[in-house]
Amino acid sequence: MGITGRRHQEIYDLVGIGFGPSNLSLAIALEEHGASAAQHPVKSHFFERQPTFGWHRNMLLPSTTMQISFLKDLVTFRNPLSRFSFISYLHAANRLVQFVNNQDFFPTRHEFHQYLEWAAAGLDNQVTYGAEVISIRPVAENGAKAPDLLEIEVRESDGSTQLVTARNVAISTGLVPRLPEGMTADERVWHSSEFLGRFNTVAPEDLKSVAVVGAGQSAAEITRFLYDSLPHAKVSAVIPSYGYSVADDTPFANQVFDPGAVDEYFFGTDQARDAFWRYHRNTNYSVVDADVIRSLYQRAYDEEVRDSRRLHFRNLTRVTEVKPAGNGKRVVLRSLLDGRTEELGVDALVFATGYDCVDPARLLGDFDQLFQRDAAGRHRVERDYRLVPASGLTCGVYLQGGTEHSHGLSSALLSNIAVRSGEIADSIMLGRAERELERPVEEATATA
Repeated sequence: MGITGRRHQEIYDLVGIGFGPSNLSLAIALEEHGASAAQHPVKSHFFERQPTFGWHRNMLLPSTTMQISFLKDLVTFRNPLSRFSFISYLHAANRLVQFVNNQDFFPTRHEFHQYLEWAAAGLDNQVTYGAEVISIRPVAENGAKAPDLLEIEVRESDGSTQLVTARNVAISTGLVPRLPEGMTADERVWHSSEFLGRFNTVAPEDLKSVAVVGAGQSAAEITRFLYDSLPHAKVSAVIPSYGYSVADDTPFANQVFDPGAVDEYFFGTDQARDAFWRYHRNTNYSVVDADVIRSLYQRAYDEEVRDSRRLHFRNLTRVTEVKPAGNGKRVVLRSLLDGRTEELGVDALVFATGYDCVDPARLLGDFDQLFQRDAAGRHRVERDYRLVPASGLTCGVYLQGGTEHSHGLSSALLSNIAVRSGEIADSIMLGRAERELERPVEEATATA
């Protein structure tokens, strides 16, 4: 297949694919690493398919808070003196004193998003928005593939393409919304990832009955939001478990997200890795913060006191079918208790059923064959988050996400984002330093 599009002549040390929090943190780490090498600054650029910076915008519900401390920001665990810290943002926003007076380690999700936007604006010259990377491949020179250079094909918002050359790429394309098998999203069936955008397109008076499917934090938050925002509506929570389970955020359990835990997991035995998941899934997966659980239970109890019920919890229940019904839907529910089914009429159905990681093979195409996989078919990944090549490739393909099997529970979470990005930046800088050491030898050999 012929190569089309204009070619960018500069060779970058790194091209980042996606510009969410992970690659934003990496961009900062590279800038701060490069400050100590002013004569040869790191050359990097990032491509983001969204038109502007945004992170889970459709879940910025009122009063929802982060589930991690503000100190687990983009930089602090790596560099507490960074100008890109959450504290620096508060100072720039003239809100540091008020935040301290609030005596809370957990900012609202809306405020943390403002922080991320502020940090992204400080690196605006390093990112191209409205640009989607559609393929990655080794650079071909005289019919042979150069082992140390990658060619990245980028489709821009006007439909044109450009070719960019880099020694390394960092793939951070986020997560793919997951719906139960057989379910399809439409104007009245939504995934939580699109919730606010969809909700705001429907007149509140047209939502007389709504249902939320799921047992995790997003499901509980959306259920609470709908109950408070639609005082006339019946709200049903369809929960596959027997009610919501509380997230374990106690100090010892939280150590599973410590930077040191990544080493324990990566270098641990299969038995140790299994223990991580068996004992500590309840720190992050299909669990809900205790205050959200209590607030929902309080609403349900208040209804019992008033003898007026519009909040319904359908525990141990799954959705088996969704059928059209005028402007709404008929939802077929099956009880896991006795196998009985019932139909529920709703004007909107929200699936808060999680996400899947993006397989980098989609971008790598045939190039993916040059990287090793384990017995389960998953990519083998080095400790520095770089794919393990099956050949003599010296270029680097780094993953920000999709490494839970190799690096543990925090591999795609904000908890370890600063340290993870620093480790990737260190690896890239080390590779560049090794090339600089080799260059005089190559030049001397060429002139001998």
